[in-house]
Amino acid sequence: MSNDRPTYAEGQGEKMRAVPTRRGVGWCSGPAALALLACLLSGCGQPRGTLFESDAPRLFWPPPPETARIQYVGQLGTSEDLHPAKSFGEGLGEALFGRKTSRSMLTPYAVCTDNQNRLFVCDSNAQVVHMFDLDRRRHEQWQPGEESGGFSQPVGVAFDTMDRLLVSDSVAGTIFAFARDGEYLGELTHEPLERPCGLAVDHRTGRIFVADTGAHQIVVLAFDGEELARIGGRGTALGQFNFPTNVAVDSEGRLYVSDSLNFRVQVFESDLTPLRQIGEKGDMPGYFSHPKGLALDSDDHLYVVDAHFESVQIFDRDGRLLLAFGEEGHGPGQFWLPTGIVVSRDGRIWVADSYNRRVQVFQYLQETEP
Repeated sequence: MSNDRPTYAEGQGEKMRAVPTRRGVGWCSGPAALALLACLLSGCGQPRGTLFESDAPRLFWPPPPETARIQYVGQLGTSEDLHPAKSFGEGLGEALFGRKTSRSMLTPYAVCTDNQNRLFVCDSNAQVVHMFDLDRRRHEQWQPGEESGGFSQPVGVAFDTMDRLLVSDSVAGTIFAFARDGEYLGELTHEPLERPCGLAVDHRTGRIFVADTGAHQIVVLAFDGEELARIGGRGTALGQFNFPTNVAVDSEGRLYVSDSLNFRVQVFESDLTPLRQIGEKGDMPGYFSHPKGLALDSDDHLYVVDAHFESVQIFDRDGRLLLAFGEEGHGPGQFWLPTGIVVSRDGRIWVADSYNRRVQVFQYLQETEP
C-alpha cells in the first residue's frame, strides 16, 4: 500500500500534519510548520547589519562651537553587537528553537587591535580573551591549552612583530602566546614574573615591555622571551615606580609608563633613559588619581585612562594637556572604572569600560590641512 496519501495521527491532544518529503511523508508539528511557513514567507536569512548604528548619539569633544577632535562612535558589549549576517539555516534554527544566547563580557580590562581589523579584549574575571573580527563579524574566545591550566587573570594584551598575540596573566606570573589564528603556542617567559600587567611592543626593534607591578619594574624582553633589561625599583624619584600598571611605545621608540600609585606617567627615551614625568596627584585637569591604560595615536598624542576620574586625558609630545573626555555614568561617552585603551591605525579609540561590561569606541578627528 502506498504511504504517499496524506494521513493524520493523534498525539497528546495535538494534531500532527503530514508534510511530503523526498522519501515520502515526514511529520512536522503544527507550531513547527507555522515557523517554517513564516520563515519561507519572510526569508530566514538576513544580511549583516551596520556595525555601529547610525542613530548613535552624536557626541563630540570639545563640544561645539569649538573644533571637535574626538567623536563618539558606539560600543561593543556582546557578540550580537557585531550584527553578523545569518544564513537561511541559521534563521530557520532561530525560528524553530529560539535565538542563540549572545556572548557578553564580564570585566573587559585590556584591549589591542591587529592589522586585520580585529579587536582583542582581555576579560580578566571571565578568564578569556575575546576576539571580535570586525570585517567578518565573528566572535571567538581564546584560551591557553588544557596543559597550561588556562588563564588565571589575563590583564594585558598586545600583538608583537612575530604576529603573535601576547597575553599577560598577573596571577599566573607569565605571558601566554597565541598564533594569529588562535592556536596556543605556549608561554613566552622563561622565568616567572611577580605580577605582570600591561604589555607594549616596540615595532621598530621587536622589544616587548612588561609592567611587572609586583616588582615595581619594567621588564624588557626579546621576541623569544629572553630578558634584556629591567628598569626601575620601588621609589618616587624619576626612573622609579610605585605599582606601575601599563606601558605604551610611540613612533620614535619612547616608552611611557603608568606609574599608578605615584600618580603620574613617566616617559623614557628609546635607550630607556628617564626623560620626564607627566602629571601628579590632584583633581584638576592634567592631574591624576589612578592612571591606568595608555595609548598613542598617529600624531603621538598620549591618551591616559584615569580609573577614578572615569575619563581619558590627552597630552601632546611635551606633556601638555590638550583635551579630556568622559565622565562617570552608564550612557554613551560615560565610564565606570575604565582601564585599557588602544588607538587603531584608522584613528579608532577603543576603551575598556570595565564595570559597564563593554568597550566604548571613539574616533580621533585629525586636523586637516588648510
